[in-house]
Amino acid sequence: MNTNLPTLEFILKNYKNFNSRATKDALIAYWRHIEKGGKMFWTVAGAMSSAQLGITLAPAIREGLIHGMSVTGANLEESLFRLVAHDSYKNFPDYRYFTKEDDTNILKNRMRRVTDTSIPEDEAFRAVESLILPVWEKATKEKTRKFWHEYFYDLIQVIDKKKHEGKAEECWLLAAAENNIPMVVPGYEDSTFGNIFASHVKLGDASANIAKSGIEYMGVFYGQYQKLSEGKGVGFFQIGGGIAGDFPICVVPSLKYDMKIKTKPWAYFCQVSDSTTSYGSYSGATPNEKITWDKLTKDTPMFIVESDATIVAPLILTALLECKAHPKDANKLIEKYAT
Repeated sequence: MNTNLPTLEFILKNYKNFNSRATKDALIAYWRHIEKGGKMFWTVAGAMSSAQLGITLAPAIREGLIHGMSVTGANLEESLFRLVAHDSYKNFPDYRYFTKEDDTNILKNRMRRVTDTSIPEDEAFRAVESLILPVWEKATKEKTRKFWHEYFYDLIQVIDKKKHEGKAEECWLLAAAENNIPMVVPGYEDSTFGNIFASHVKLGDASANIAKSGIEYMGVFYGQYQKLSEGKGVGFFQIGGGIAGDFPICVVPSLKYDMKIKTKPWAYFCQVSDSTTSYGSYSGATPNEKITWDKLTKDTPMFIVESDATIVAPLILTALLECKAHPKDANKLIEKYAT
């Protein structure tokens, strides 16, 4: 075994068919795109931050394997929670056997269950609220406006390191903020802090105007996409479905048909999701359907991995980090196992 590339070699050697083959092919195409100077845009739905995807996502951002992101408001805030309240999380490996009474007891203990783990109400939600509310109040007083993620970018970089319970190197939000990578957070109102913000607006503590809208996000993303797509283009790596993926992928046809601006299509597409293909399911639609919407072309490398992203994404990211550290060895290994 190549000791510098154990994960890459494992995937190349063992992943031959079905979803494993799709994983391998998506990995190789990703690496080749990056190696040629291309960029990659990630969309993150689900509860990936609570599932600690940052363990591999953060170093991937720092190593230049990810150049922009679209995330749900929940994933944004939950990355911060994992940094400041990690020790107060509780795991529930037997959650499949829980009764309604079991979950009621979790509620009484001021925990919010997310499948087999939980977010602590006081140590996470309320602790961060006490930090960000003064920021919202100040913005209201000064009549300044920012995008939703910018408030979190600013906050996470000024939090006292003594308050870190999680590992800073495993916090993808911190990595993204430090590198100031382009980000959109569509539908951020549908998140716990979206609700908290709404409550303070209703109470008169903050103005709704201090948070820029989703329409403004798209307006800025027009320019960000054009810059990202320069040279070899920018790929699209999607985890899950929903608005995190649906919102940014539409930038290409919108630039072309609405803005009348000639633009490149996405240079790569991969979706890791357990959403089944069904009538009317956008998240479960095959990539070919996106050709008809002018988001992808018949020449775009396309991959669908129908599997759990908490299994697939860390494997792909770890292999990519190995490739980045040892590119010559990685290419030799890929050629060795080429089929």
